[in-house]
Amino acid sequence: MSIEYRRSLLRTSAMACTLAIGVSVAPAFAAPEPAPESISVNVDQAKLVKLPERIATIVVGNPLIADVSLQPGGLVVVTGKGYGATNVIAMDRRGEVLLDRVIYVEGPSDKVVTIYRGVDRESYSCMPVCQRRVTLGDTDAFFKSTMDQGGVLNEKASGVVSKDNK
Repeated sequence: MSIEYRRSLLRTSAMACTLAIGVSVAPAFAAPEPAPESISVNVDQAKLVKLPERIATIVVGNPLIADVSLQPGGLVVVTGKGYGATNVIAMDRRGEVLLDRVIYVEGPSDKVVTIYRGVDRESYSCMPVCQRRVTLGDTDAFFKSTMDQGGVLNEKASGVVSKDNK
């Protein structure tokens, strides 16, 4: 082998090693960092966000992911409904777009324990004692049972008597 061929081979090997090291250090499934102009909120929580005061209309791309409620003075309440990302568009009375922001809805911020029984999933909020928690993705029977219990509790607390609970 000639000296030039060896040097070329050595440079190619060094570049390949550098690329391999760079690739192996980078996280495989890193979530994108939210842009500074984006809005991040946890599922089942609300966040107050100050937007321009001239807002007359708000449009949410996917209301199953986030709900946005306009308050006086350009204050909006952003509520995380489901996991994922959507956008919110705010317009003035003339239809001019004042802003278009991405809303990221992330997982719960409290201590959640998830129990898997085969493909069935149940979630519990453990702060400090573990109690059932309604979480998207839980097994239908567990989810419905937890929701039904919460509904009965709310009815009893508000003094409303349903046909089923007479």
